[in-house]
Amino acid sequence: MAMFSLAIRARAKANPLLTRRALHFRNFCNGRFGLSTSESDPPDRPVAGTKFLESFKEEFEIGSRVISLETGKIARFANGAVVLGMEETKVLSTVAAAKGDADRDFLPLTVDYQEKQFAQGLIPNTFMRREGAPKERELLCGRLIDRPIRPLFPAGFYHEIQVMASVLSSDGKQDPDVLAANATSAALMLSDIPWGGPIGVVRMGRICGQFIVNPTMDELSLSDLNLVYACTRDKTLMIDVQAGEITEKDLEAGLRLAHPEAVKYLEPQIRLAAKAGKQKKEYKLSMVSEQIFEKVRNLAEAPIDAVFTDPSYGKFERGEALEKIAQDVKSALEEECDEQSLKVLPKVVDTVRKKVVRKRIISEGFRLDGRHLDEVRPIYCEAGHLPILHGSALFNRGDTQVLCTVTLGAPQDAQRLDSLVGPPTKRFMLHYSFPPFCINEIGKRTGLNRREVGHGTLAEKALLAVLPPEDDFPYTVRINSEVMASDGSTSMATVCGGSMALMDAGIPLREHVAGVSVGLVTDVDPETGEITDYRILTDILGLEDHLGDMDFKIAGTRNGVTAIQLDIKPAGIPLDIICESLEPARKGRLQILDHMEQEISVPRNQDDRNSPRLVTLKFSNDAIRRFIGPLGALKRKVEEETGARISVGDGTITIAAKNQAVMEKVQDKVDFIVGREIVVGGIYKGIVMSIKEYGAFVEFNGGQQGLLHISELSHEPVSRVSDVVSVGQQISLMCIGQDVRGNIKLSRKATLPRPESETKSVVEGSAPVTKEKPNIWASPENMSKGEQLESTLEELVPSKMENTESNRSASLMPSVVIRSAAECDEEEKSAGLSKTSKSAPKPKGTLKKGSKQKKIQSSDNMPDLSLSIMLSESLSQMGGNKEFTSQDEGEANLSDQNDKETGGKTPVTPQKLKLGTKVTAKIYQIRARGLVLDLGGGIRGMYKFEMMMSNDRTSRIC
Repeated sequence: MAMFSLAIRARAKANPLLTRRALHFRNFCNGRFGLSTSESDPPDRPVAGTKFLESFKEEFEIGSRVISLETGKIARFANGAVVLGMEETKVLSTVAAAKGDADRDFLPLTVDYQEKQFAQGLIPNTFMRREGAPKERELLCGRLIDRPIRPLFPAGFYHEIQVMASVLSSDGKQDPDVLAANATSAALMLSDIPWGGPIGVVRMGRICGQFIVNPTMDELSLSDLNLVYACTRDKTLMIDVQAGEITEKDLEAGLRLAHPEAVKYLEPQIRLAAKAGKQKKEYKLSMVSEQIFEKVRNLAEAPIDAVFTDPSYGKFERGEALEKIAQDVKSALEEECDEQSLKVLPKVVDTVRKKVVRKRIISEGFRLDGRHLDEVRPIYCEAGHLPILHGSALFNRGDTQVLCTVTLGAPQDAQRLDSLVGPPTKRFMLHYSFPPFCINEIGKRTGLNRREVGHGTLAEKALLAVLPPEDDFPYTVRINSEVMASDGSTSMATVCGGSMALMDAGIPLREHVAGVSVGLVTDVDPETGEITDYRILTDILGLEDHLGDMDFKIAGTRNGVTAIQLDIKPAGIPLDIICESLEPARKGRLQILDHMEQEISVPRNQDDRNSPRLVTLKFSNDAIRRFIGPLGALKRKVEEETGARISVGDGTITIAAKNQAVMEKVQDKVDFIVGREIVVGGIYKGIVMSIKEYGAFVEFNGGQQGLLHISELSHEPVSRVSDVVSVGQQISLMCIGQDVRGNIKLSRKATLPRPESETKSVVEGSAPVTKEKPNIWASPENMSKGEQLESTLEELVPSKMENTESNRSASLMPSVVIRSAAECDEEEKSAGLSKTSKSAPKPKGTLKKGSKQKKIQSSDNMPDLSLSIMLSESLSQMGGNKEFTSQDEGEANLSDQNDKETGGKTPVTPQKLKLGTKVTAKIYQIRARGLVLDLGGGIRGMYKFEMMMSNDRTSRIC
C-alpha cells in the first residue's frame, strides 16, 4: 500500500492535471480514504419541481396612500389569512375556529397582536434575546381589533375564535394597529366563519385645523387629534380618540369626515372574498326557543319589574333581590322537571331583565335608581387624602369610589418602550387596578389584564393633554388608580381623581379634566332591525351598562374633549346618535368639574418639609463627570447613603428626594464632590485633611483646599488646633478671603454664634462687637439720633488695641466687595464722575489737608499708610458693591499725630461714609498691582497702582 501511494504521488507530480476524481478516489469510505468502486459517475437524480402559489391581490388608495390586500401566498392552512401592506409596512392577520359544538353561553373570541423586533431589523435586548409576554401596546392593539369585530358575530354563535395579527415589516412611518384591524376584517371575510362584515378602520389627524387621513407618525406628533374610527357601510362600531381639548363641534366634523374614508376599505375586501373566499359553514347556534322564553318571562317579569321600580335598592341589595328571583324561578322549573329550561335559565332571566329595564326607560323616562336621564349621581371629592404622599385624591360618584395617588420621579424613571413605532420612553404613566373586593368577589391577582390596561390607558390619554411640557416639567409622573368600589364608569372616575391628585402634588395642570360615561337604550324593530326609538343616559350605572346598547366614555376640560372610547353591543349604531350624545356628555362633565374645582382649583404649594422634593442642578460636563466617578461609583454611593434618586442629563443633575432633609443632604454631597463658585462670605462644608501648629488644611467645594487659621477656629482662645478639630472631621466654614499668595482663607468661628458676654458689653482689650444687620446703607442725615448713638457706641474701640482691631476685622466678612479696575472704570463712566474730584464737601471729623505726620513702625511690623481718600460715588442704599476714588495728598506717611487726631473720634463706618469723606487706612495686603487697605469697621478697599504720564500716582479704592 505504501508503494502504491508513492507511485500515485510520483504520477501526480509528473502530471499536475491528474486529480483525485481522475484516479477514482472517494473522500471518505467508512471513515478512511479508499478507491472508488464505481467505474463511472452516478446517474442524474430526479430534480424537484417548481410549486406554484396562487395568490390574489387587491390594491386601492386611501388618503393619498396605496394599500394592498393579498392572500394565498402566506399561511395557506389558516381558515383565513391576509397580508395588508401600506408602503413598506406589512401586517399578517389570520383567523381560525375551533372544531365541534359549543357548549357555552358566550363568544370566546381571542385576539392576539404581536410586534417582533425582526420587523425593524433588530434583535431583542432581553436576556434570552427573544420576545416575552405581551407588552401593553400589544394588548391595546388587540383590544382595538376586538372591539369592532365582536358585535358582528351572529347571536348564539359561541364557537371559539382566535385572531392572530403579526407585523411582518415596519418602516416606522405608519402605525400597524389600524392595518391589522383591516387585515382581520378581510381574513374573516375569506374564512368560512359566519360574520356580518366587512368593516373599515381609519385613523384621522388634524394639523393647523386641517384633517389628515392616515397620518404618518411624524404627522401625528404635530397633530392635536388622534382619531381611530371603525364602521360598517352605514353604522358606527368603534371610536377611540386622543385629543388636545378639541371642541365637540370639531370632533363631530372629524367623525363625519372619517366615515366615508373608512367605507373605502369595504369594496376591496368584498372583491377579494369573491375571488378567494370560502363558502360560509353552517355552525350550530345556541338559541332559546320562544316557548321557553315565554315560560320564564311569565315567572320572572313581575318580580323583576318590582325590583327595578324601587329606587331605594342599592347595587348589592338590588343584586341580591334579582338573584332571589332567579332562584325562585329555578325552583319552579325543577318542580316541573323542565331540563331544557334549566339549561338556559341564566341567559333567559338576563334577557327578561334587559327587556324590563329598557321598556321602563323608554316609556317612562326613569332609571333604576330613580334619576332622570341626564342626571349625574351625587359626587364627593377629597384632595390630599394621604398627606404624606406626593399627591392623592379620593373621588366618589354614587357608589363608585376611586383612590388615586401620584408619585413623582426623576427623568430616568421614565418607562422604556420597545415598540416598532412611537417614542422610546414614556414619562407619564397611569396604572389602573380593579381588585375583586371592589365588587365583593374573590379572585386571583395575575399579570397584565386587558381590561385594566385599556381603562388605564384611556384615563392616561385624557390627562396627558393638560400636563405641562417636558421642557417646563421634566419629571416622571406615575398615577395609581385603585378602584375601591365599582358601580359603573370607574375609568371616568379615575380621570377625575387623577386630575385632583395631580394638582394636589403641585403639578401645574392647565385645566381640571373630568369624565362621564353616556349610555344608550334603543327600541329596535325585530323584522327590519332598524331603531325606532332611543334614549340617551348620562352617567350610567354598572347594570345600565350591562343591559344597555352603548358605553360612550368622554373625558375633557371646560374647553373641549381630550379622550373618547366608544364600545357598543349591537351590530352598529347610526353616527347621528353618536354625535347627539356629545352634548349630554358635555353638560354632565361641567357639573362634575364644578365639584372638583370647589375642592381644589389650583396646584398646591409643596412647602412642607416632609413633602417630596425634586431639584434640577446645572453643571458643566466636566463637573458632572467628576460627580459620576469611575463607572458611576460616586453617584451610586450617594444614592445608597441618602436614599435619593439621581439622574444625569446633558449639563443637568436631577435629584428626587423623599423630603427636604434628604434633599439638603444630597445637595451637600453634590456640592462637596462637584463644587460651586467660591464667594467671600459663602458657607461651605469641608473635611479636615491635615493639622499644623498654625491651623488646619481643609478640603471643600469639590476638592479645593483652604487654610483654617488657629485664630479662626473659635471665639474663645485656642492653644492647640487638635483640641477643636481632627483629621477627617466634617465642619462648616465661611470663606473670608485670600491671602497674599492667593490661598483661600477659611473661618469656623464666623459660622458659630457669639458668646453672650461679647454681645452684652465691650470689654477693654477685646474685639469690638459687630451685630449682623441687613446689608442696607443709610447716610447719617437719614438716621435718627438714637440710631446714631447706638452705632457710635458699638463702634468705639480703645486706641491702645488698634492693631488688635485690624487683625480681628480681617476675619470678618468685608462690607465692601473688591472690584477690578476695569469694573471701576465702567462704573465711573456710567456715573459721569471724575477720577480726581476735589469739589466734594469735607465732612466734620476728618483729617485736615496737609497735616504733619511722623513715621512710626507698628508692633506687628506691618507699616501703616495714612491716605487722604476721596469717595467717588455715593453708597448704594441696598449695600451692593461699593466704589471709592482717592487722591494722594503727598507722600504717604505715619506719625504719632495720627493717633492723637483720631483717638477721640468715632472710627469710619459704612453709615458715616459720604462723598468727599477723608479716612485713614492701614495696609492689609500687598499685591502685585496694588494694596488691600483696611479702613476699619470691616471695610476694605483696593489701592491700585497706575503709571501715568506724569509723576503723579492715582489711587483707587473699589
